[in-house]
Amino acid sequence: MIIGFDAKRANANFTGLGNYSRFLVDTMATYGNEHNYRMYIPKKCKNALYDSLLKHKNVASILPRSLFMKKFRTLWRTFFIKRGLLQDGVQLYHGLSNELPVGIHRTGIRSVVTIHDLIFLRYPQYYHLLDRLIYNRKFRYACRKADRIVAVSECTKRDIVKFYGISPDKIDVVYQGCDPVFARPVGADELARVREAYGLPEHFVLSVGTIEERKNLMLAVKAVEQLGDVHLVAVGKSTSYTDKVKAYIEAHGLSDRVHIIHNLKFSDLPVLYHLATAFVYPSRFEGFGIPIVEALSAGVPVIAATGSCLEEAGGPHSIYVNPDDVAGMACAMKRVLSDENLRREMIEAGKAYVTRFDPKLLADEMNTVYLKCFDDNTADEERFVQTSSNMRTKISRYLPFF
Repeated sequence: MIIGFDAKRANANFTGLGNYSRFLVDTMATYGNEHNYRMYIPKKCKNALYDSLLKHKNVASILPRSLFMKKFRTLWRTFFIKRGLLQDGVQLYHGLSNELPVGIHRTGIRSVVTIHDLIFLRYPQYYHLLDRLIYNRKFRYACRKADRIVAVSECTKRDIVKFYGISPDKIDVVYQGCDPVFARPVGADELARVREAYGLPEHFVLSVGTIEERKNLMLAVKAVEQLGDVHLVAVGKSTSYTDKVKAYIEAHGLSDRVHIIHNLKFSDLPVLYHLATAFVYPSRFEGFGIPIVEALSAGVPVIAATGSCLEEAGGPHSIYVNPDDVAGMACAMKRVLSDENLRREMIEAGKAYVTRFDPKLLADEMNTVYLKCFDDNTADEERFVQTSSNMRTKISRYLPFF
């Protein structure tokens, strides 16, 4: 089967949706090698991680073909990509980041969309009105028109059912794994290099994620304030919320114990996990929480927040705290940092738990989702051929320059 991917985020984003997209393409190309994959991107950005996907012989990268569509890339991705999909013989198209091309359900091409979260509906205060309106329109359309929906957690699946009225039978939960590099041992020289490069203390609690209000870094900062000489290292993209956190740090004399790092090189991130004594993820709400999986893979005990899906990512042996409970977070940090036996138990249980995010297992689950789109293979194949032929004729007649 020829499978097309909406790979905009895989090429243009270096975190979040980009990581998910690259992980999925790499995993499917490796373990679902009976298929051929086409990554469709509106423009080429410099991204070595994306380029590395092309090492797979069954993966190709495709840009808009005409000068007109290269100029109007957004229109191409949303409306006119269908002609290219038909020309390339794509039988199934997977929207990796919450959306699908308009009208794809009329082409004969089967479609799958991954919905990562509906946080903009649960916590509208974190989003601009225009963004919420656009997201809602795109996400709702994709959910209604897709043959199958992939939710990245049971929590996200429940939200799709709740907010969009979609039957749960149409939704499959397929988790995301993380890059195998996080589980690999790190040598002493590399640990020392990264520690020195970023001026890190001997022992610290690590937090990874965009420093925005929803991620709730302030909870960890206030907890550290109650713990004497405990250090916190926060890694993530800066936002306006970062200024609020920094102001609190300075006002409460925490500048020597809270270290904020922006623009960390990806190659240094796994090393940072291996240097950490514990990992904290106090986010109020997530679609899944991949940094938790990265931490468990690296052998770091995890403390996370209740209220969304983080228990799915962290498993039963991680510790969970209410996102408004400063004393509870401080207590959890103290327990993990002071009890070596507890840390050892959490590390061992965490490494056992993350085996459920094994890439081959996830590839098999996603392949099952793809095959569900073709329940009656013979009828679907005949319908695909006939519909594709009709669509090519119509598109070639009216849109010859695309």
